[in-house]
Order: sequence, then C-alpha cells, then structure tokens
Amino acid sequence: MGPQDLLTMGEVAHRSGYAPSALRYYERLGLVSATRTAGGQRRYERSVLRRLAFVRAARTVGLSLEEVAAALDALPDARTPTRADWSRLSRAWRSRLDEQIAALEALRDGLDSCIGCGCLSLRRCAMSNPGDAAGRQGPGARWLPERLRQPAPEG
Repeated sequence: MGPQDLLTMGEVAHRSGYAPSALRYYERLGLVSATRTAGGQRRYERSVLRRLAFVRAARTVGLSLEEVAAALDALPDARTPTRADWSRLSRAWRSRLDEQIAALEALRDGLDSCIGCGCLSLRRCAMSNPGDAAGRQGPGARWLPERLRQPAPEG
C-alpha cells in the first residue's frame, strides 16, 4: 500500500461523518489506528471507514464504547470487520434491538398518558400518579419501559 492509499484526518472526518476530535478519541481508545507522517500528521488506511461505520452502527444499537472495543478486539489481528464478522457480532445485538423497538413502541403508544416521571404537573397526573406513587418506586420515569430508563452509553 502506497502513501496515495492513505487518508488524511480531514478526509476520514468528511467521509465518516465523525469530527476530528472523535477520531483522536477513538484512536486513544484503540478503536481505530493511524500512522504518522514525518511531520506527525495522522494517516489512516481506507479500511478505517468500515471500522468507523461498525462503531456507529454499534453505538446506534446502544453498545457502550467498551462493548464496541471488545467486539473489535475479538477480530483476528485487529482487522476490519467483514460481512461475516458483522453478521456474527450483530447477532448478539438482536435481542437488544428487539427490546428497544418494543420500548419505543410502548412509548409511542403511551405518549398522551403519564410516564411516571413524578412531576405531578399535568392535570392527568392526579389520576395516573396520585400522591406521586411513581416517585416512591425510585428515580426517573418509572413507568417507561425499562429499556428506555437505562442510562445512555457514555462516549
């Protein structure tokens, strides 16, 4: 592979949709790697675009960066995921996606009713959440489906 096959950070940022700061962060985490020119500028192999698409898809499913790193680390020689790899790794995410879909459908179908946030500010809350029963169950919107009450992945 010659130098013409390598992409600059700007090219990768443009093609992947990630900000340069995210690329640097992902490099620190070991999710992507770059070589350096004599002047210290990063250069990425084209395959980094597929790796970044994998990261984006995994994050969209709700995986933490630690889970993404573990999935990528499971690949031989830290190579870019192939279609077969993607199929194998994403199979484990199917149940997570099914939970998210069910939770979002429940949220959609109940948007006009109480979600158990404990606010007691809506007139309906006096009927749906008298005496802040949801608040006694713990913090957050207690009547949202559990999948939607989980903390968002960091990073």
